[in-house]
Amino acid sequence: MFLIAIGAILRYAINVETDVINIQTVGLILMIAGGAGLALSLLYELVQSGNRDKPRDRDEHPQQRGGYDDPTRRMR
Repeated sequence: MFLIAIGAILRYAINVETDVINIQTVGLILMIAGGAGLALSLLYELVQSGNRDKPRDRDEHPQQRGGYDDPTRRMR
């Protein structure tokens, strides 16, 4: 969002003419980069939230898989 805001300011609010660099073009590039970053982050969040909805394959007896053996489970 920051790149989009800075790009919009450079593109539409600043009227400076230079021979070296075109400020409006830099603003446009920043807005495009900010929009692409925003789209990628939203896509990433959608993919990650889709993984949370699926039920995970959980083992009913985790002590049989190896690893940590909880001694309180043997008391039941």
